[in-house]
Amino acid sequence: MSFDTLGLSEKVLAAVTDAGFSEPTKIQAEAIPPALERKDVLGLAQTGSGKTAAFTLPMLNILEKGRARARMPRTLILEPTRELAAQVHEAFELLGKNHKLNIALLMGGVSFEEQNRKIDRGADVVIATPGRLLDHVERGKLMLTHIEIFVVDEADRMLDMGFIPDIERVAKLLPITRQTLFFSATMPPEIQRLTNQFLHNPVEIKAQALSSTADTITQRAVYAPSDETSKRDSLRDLMRGHSDDVKNGIIFANRKTTVAVLEKSLQKHGFSCGALHGDMDQRSRLKTLDAFRNNDITYLIASDVAARGLDIPDVSHVYNYDVPTHSEDYVHRIGRTGRAGRLGNAYTLVKWEEFRAIKDIEDLIKKPIDWDGEAPTDEEIAESLASKGRRRRGGKPAGPKSKSPAKKATPKKVEEKVEVAEKQEQSSIETKPEKRHSEEKPQRERGGRGRGRKGRDNDHDDTPSSFTEENMPAFLARPVI
Repeated sequence: MSFDTLGLSEKVLAAVTDAGFSEPTKIQAEAIPPALERKDVLGLAQTGSGKTAAFTLPMLNILEKGRARARMPRTLILEPTRELAAQVHEAFELLGKNHKLNIALLMGGVSFEEQNRKIDRGADVVIATPGRLLDHVERGKLMLTHIEIFVVDEADRMLDMGFIPDIERVAKLLPITRQTLFFSATMPPEIQRLTNQFLHNPVEIKAQALSSTADTITQRAVYAPSDETSKRDSLRDLMRGHSDDVKNGIIFANRKTTVAVLEKSLQKHGFSCGALHGDMDQRSRLKTLDAFRNNDITYLIASDVAARGLDIPDVSHVYNYDVPTHSEDYVHRIGRTGRAGRLGNAYTLVKWEEFRAIKDIEDLIKKPIDWDGEAPTDEEIAESLASKGRRRRGGKPAGPKSKSPAKKATPKKVEEKVEVAEKQEQSSIETKPEKRHSEEKPQRERGGRGRGRKGRDNDHDDTPSSFTEENMPAFLARPVI
């Protein structure tokens, strides 16, 4: 099958030919015709299967007719990360070079003013992350009432990142008559609920079994020590062992702090590498990605922010320094290699306490992962799978936390505490009246009403109630005239 049979316009076909695409992938061949017929589409396919072109090409075809108004875009594409949004923007620039379209890229890390200028000119296509899109809407800079096509890309990643409430808010701002294209690599129950809510009689396309991995990827597990220093040694040994075969590689870690530590460690040992994680500003992230794409650096160390949708066609190796927290993330991580029919290699460092996680991944992808080098014994695997308790470093079970008995106070200490308390109480009683009297004296000297006679009586005020010759004031001793 060729792109000529899908019903695309001459302008679009010319751009496809210039881009070097000869045959459509399965998701493209099955999604483009119904999308051109303005039907809702639910596309389910593994990462690297060409989902971006599956919605970009029919959108370009439809946008050839009509023009956008200021602050009223015609189409909207939601992406979970800045990198994915920037990548889709590049795809539109590549495939839409024969179309005079105004494309607005709305994402964090870029000034609002530049984005507002794009919107004010009238955006045919808005590519956005959910948070920045809603910021523009709440500022009154963007209206979504004229959206013709609504695309939700990497929907399962949206779920993982907590964007589902934002997507629901956006959907309520869109016209009911819109066309919706919904793409996801996996279909958890929450995503199924969204499809029932957003899509109307969709054409469902399953390009490949859900949560599957490409057959062109060689997958291996590597037995790693639990100690982080030793584990980094194992990673470096593994990378050096593949030095002759590595064109470039991505190293995934679960935490941003681990990414930073790995970058310093690998650079210290002479590896050409750069880091990519969510705390980096947008300019630094794009700079690192460009350096990796241009082979200025050999290894990209990344958190899962880079696991979805990054289209770097010829990544030869993927290393999972940490076993991913969610089994589905494993599919997306290793999907960065072996793309478009190329050969790829994926290695995962597995600690003793992570055997259960590897077993969950094998259950998900429905294939075993072979061990590379030293493999754990069946007894070790069985013990790890059966274990539910805490683990000490090194893989040995840790006993329950010891609770030290409460210390009992001796009679002598009790007597001492009582004696101290009695002394403090007696001291407070003796000093209290004097203190109050001294505090009231300045107020009476300033002519204030003080605490009143009743208060002074209760406070044992020592002002005399009658006068004698010794204490009688002089003005009272004057004779009456």
